[in-house]
Amino acid sequence: MTKAPLLIIAAGGTGGHMFPAQALAEAMLRKGWRVKLSTDARGARYTGGFPHVVQVEQIASATFARGGILAKLLVPFRVLGGVIGAMFKMFRDKPAMVVGFGGYPSIPAVCAAWILRRPRMLHEQNGVLGQVNQLFAKRVNAVACGTWPTSLPEGVKGEFTGNPVRRTVLKRAGSGYISPGDYPMSLLVMGGSQGARILSDVVPEAIKSLPAEMRSYLRVSHQAREEDHNRVDTFYASHGIAAEVRPFFDDVPRRMSEAQLVISRAGASSVADIAVIGRPSILIPYAYATGDHQTANARGLVDAQAAILIPESQLDAASLGAQIEAILGNPPAALQMAQAALSCGRPDATERLVEMVETNADTGQTP
Repeated sequence: MTKAPLLIIAAGGTGGHMFPAQALAEAMLRKGWRVKLSTDARGARYTGGFPHVVQVEQIASATFARGGILAKLLVPFRVLGGVIGAMFKMFRDKPAMVVGFGGYPSIPAVCAAWILRRPRMLHEQNGVLGQVNQLFAKRVNAVACGTWPTSLPEGVKGEFTGNPVRRTVLKRAGSGYISPGDYPMSLLVMGGSQGARILSDVVPEAIKSLPAEMRSYLRVSHQAREEDHNRVDTFYASHGIAAEVRPFFDDVPRRMSEAQLVISRAGASSVADIAVIGRPSILIPYAYATGDHQTANARGLVDAQAAILIPESQLDAASLGAQIEAILGNPPAALQMAQAALSCGRPDATERLVEMVETNADTGQTP
């Protein structure tokens, strides 16, 4: 009996890499493929959402971003050990396709596939290639782009698939938008996992600066770090602003679908969610993102006039308050922004990615 084709997914240990990797794994299993996930010990901590039939293989990997001098000196040797281990397993398993989602833990599997000439491709979530995907972009069969446009090396062509989103987001795709008005309005504030402090510093002050009548209708959901929670919560309460402040919302898709406006970092997953659900947004890219990729992530929504971009260096309560008032005070414009956001969404991103995997795996052609 012929074995089902094997897909090896190689991904680093962050949600930005793991969310689309998980979506692809689920879809390929439904297609009858076998799926293995290649990651390191850090990445293995993020695998709780993967189907239990996905075999998780921990490989040796490392990054220059963490540890002391000795740890950095050992990085090449740890990565080399991971590549050799991946080659032995790949020679035995003969995967039909290897897909790298970026991050240092993806190096061993993608490198082994290149050496052994196994079919291989990359998925880049951001508008600027991460360092690992930059390294392999010219050494794979295809590059799938979650954000468009994506800056690619000369001679490399990318295909815009979009970023796969969670099923809970897809259930809210294209939810009807209620324009702002003189009735309860929802405002969702998402700080992301890095650099969220500035949003906790500025957003409450910006909301305080709004006209009293508009402010009285607002219901704020504010995602803030644990260390910022109490002061943000106290600020809202002391100024009579109805707000729910939490370090993490496990129902973001619902809150986003009910929101008249979203204020957010411009991480790839957040931008994809905003576009698929279709909401006006004010995006504040994380200033220290590698290659300023969050600004690139926001470009599509901004160019479509679905979002307003405020660079972190220009963010203050007065300017942010003015933008919030401009959107919530102009219902037709807010509705137009919501519709424009939908035009940027790719709810079929997973299916597009599946099609690329199957097409390139079937050909078996390697450069």
